[in-house]
Amino acid sequence: MAPAVALVLAVLGLALLVGPAGLEMGGVVTALADRLPFLEVESSLTERELTILWEIRLPRAVMGALVGATLASAGAAYQGVFRNPLADPYLLGVAAGAGLGATVAILLRAGGFPSMPLAPLAFVGAVVGVALSYGLSRTRGRERRSATTLVLAGVAVASFLTAVQTFLQLTNVTTLREVYSWILGRLVTVGWADLYAVLPYMVVSWVVLLVFRRALDVMAVGDDEAATLGLSPRAVRLVVVGAATLGAAAAVSASGLIAFVGIIVPHTVRLLAGWSYRVIIPLSLLVGGAFLTAADLVARTVVSPAELPIGVVTAFLGGPFFLMVLRTSGDLE
Repeated sequence: MAPAVALVLAVLGLALLVGPAGLEMGGVVTALADRLPFLEVESSLTERELTILWEIRLPRAVMGALVGATLASAGAAYQGVFRNPLADPYLLGVAAGAGLGATVAILLRAGGFPSMPLAPLAFVGAVVGVALSYGLSRTRGRERRSATTLVLAGVAVASFLTAVQTFLQLTNVTTLREVYSWILGRLVTVGWADLYAVLPYMVVSWVVLLVFRRALDVMAVGDDEAATLGLSPRAVRLVVVGAATLGAAAAVSASGLIAFVGIIVPHTVRLLAGWSYRVIIPLSLLVGGAFLTAADLVARTVVSPAELPIGVVTAFLGGPFFLMVLRTSGDLE
């Protein structure tokens, strides 16, 4: 756990230092220390540099860490509760639902409602998408079958919602640029207000998943065996899916669609730390935060002074990783 914490701090430090306007390490450290209670330290940074640090780089780095932690822990939870190595919130309708909600918000802004908030509609769309996938995946047979039908239901719901979104885009081509900018993921415009708006939902998601991480270990032996041990698989599945969906919906509503974090991070943690969810969930939170912060750092420096959408960076890494998991996972069950 300590190496993971050190990794997060190191990546956050780099995210604060690296950029078009180079900031001195000593000045950044003293500026951060000056904000601690009962400490008064004079920083060597100029007013312009302090503005860059506090209003641009720090909220962006913190939001990247929060979104990465949330998506990674949600992915791990989905994989555990459905015993499916390919399960991921984005495969279950979060991305398609959030994309449709964001598209509707952008169209309303262009159509005479300039104050229409984007994030709340994206959040609602994400929750509705997963709710539809989860509801359609239920069968009249054994509950075990939901692990297989969930991904299929998610694909069907995502296809339908994406088709609706595409239709809306084609009938309003003037908003295509803004829609695609959101779909590809972005942390460029993130501020403290955005962070405060989604943080409560993320914290609730983290707490529930951490509390239920031992139950996920019990679920790994199968529903029948878990029931004999006094666990209700259906109740656990509902609570964990609800918490993971809440967190993932909050994350994408703030950052746009950043794919593959929920696949890359949990599987990497399993390779390094084992298969117990008592370890996977907390480590996914930490490693996920470090991973997405590092990906954002690459996105804003690799083609500097321009920026790549962060979703392009994660997709570049996640596509091959997903194929590797698919080849080694065998039966989805």
